[in-house]
Amino acid sequence: MKQHITTLTLLFLALLNLAQTRAQTAAAAQTKLNVKRDLPYAEPADPRQQVDIYAPEGAKNLPVVFWIHGGGWQAGDRTSIQVKPQAFADKGFVFVSTGYRLLPNVDMVTIFRDIAKSVRWVHDHIAEHGGDPNRILVMGHSAGAQLAALICIDDRYLKAEGLSLAMVKGCVPVDGDTYDVPAMIETAETRLRVHGMPMPKLGHRLKFGNDPEKHRDYSAVTHVAKDKGIPPFLILHVADHPDTTAQAQRLGTVLKDADIPNKVFGAKETNHTKLNDNLGLAEDPATKALFEFIGESLKK
Repeated sequence: MKQHITTLTLLFLALLNLAQTRAQTAAAAQTKLNVKRDLPYAEPADPRQQVDIYAPEGAKNLPVVFWIHGGGWQAGDRTSIQVKPQAFADKGFVFVSTGYRLLPNVDMVTIFRDIAKSVRWVHDHIAEHGGDPNRILVMGHSAGAQLAALICIDDRYLKAEGLSLAMVKGCVPVDGDTYDVPAMIETAETRLRVHGMPMPKLGHRLKFGNDPEKHRDYSAVTHVAKDKGIPPFLILHVADHPDTTAQAQRLGTVLKDADIPNKVFGAKETNHTKLNDNLGLAEDPATKALFEFIGESLKK
């Protein structure tokens, strides 16, 4: 009996040592980050007109991920990035998270211009932090997905900053519902009418205004055309969410019709928040699709 207990104890200690060794190995495998926060991209800069940069130590000429946070264009923060900086650094990327001014303090077009201005600052300064200004991948979640898609398709905003789409090697909007703003407004309001519910005082119509022409102008699908230099797209969405699924498929179809490479990936057994939170986790299916897409995009 005593010998049996001793054997179990030795086995337990061996397993504990193995677990500790694996944990130490995983920690050692993580790339050390050089972090620079609160870098202003405008002059004078509002506190939200700043970027945070996460670069691998010793980085030089690495591709850059430019991340745009969500929050319905009226909330959210550039620090809400979960595991993304470490995950991208481990893969050999410089990760940039941008802020931007929010509704109702500014209008929607000012937000678009903030994003373009931020891209311009990153293009001009990212080499100082080990990034390649000519290999930028633009990504964003929710409202950030709309902003990412629009900036990568409607090139007027980058052109106003003296840039072109040539430096953007890929775009990854994550679970956006407003690539086609008129369609989203109609879907939401039809749903309310069918159920006999009053129209909300808040919502997409208030955020985007009541001008149908502006709704079209704020929609990425409106501006898709051949030979504009629009980069390849990976459109991530929650598979069982009807609104983001419809919008993802709509954007994918319009891009396909213009011969722009794209993939629409529906993530299963997740939700709007988890899809974003889990990006960067090794066993996450959307993350695997993301890194496969990035690899192909950078080869081109």
